[in-house]
Amino acid sequence: MAKIIKGFKMRVYPDKHEEYEKRHNELWPEMKEMIHEYGGSNYTIFLDKETNILFGYIELEDADKWSKSADTAICRKWWDYMADIMDTNPDNSPVSIDLQNVFHLD
Repeated sequence: MAKIIKGFKMRVYPDKHEEYEKRHNELWPEMKEMIHEYGGSNYTIFLDKETNILFGYIELEDADKWSKSADTAICRKWWDYMADIMDTNPDNSPVSIDLQNVFHLD
């Protein structure tokens, strides 16, 4: 089964770049486990410091399985933890915009 490649963008507050990176460098073991349990791998986030835009890249086993990760207690706890440093929705999930894949080369 081929992996699904997902690209998306989010926004971190201008004065919170270092804090965003710090929190991800200290990612909770339970969060890492959940990402893998729900089929995520090769998860990378890049920051454009000029625009405060975060670009996320993740490979998924199954998009439906991944969507269920949002309902886990650890994911909700992470969202609450990150809500003070980035754009979020009313439920504290990050405002995330999916990007269209226009080219890929293995």
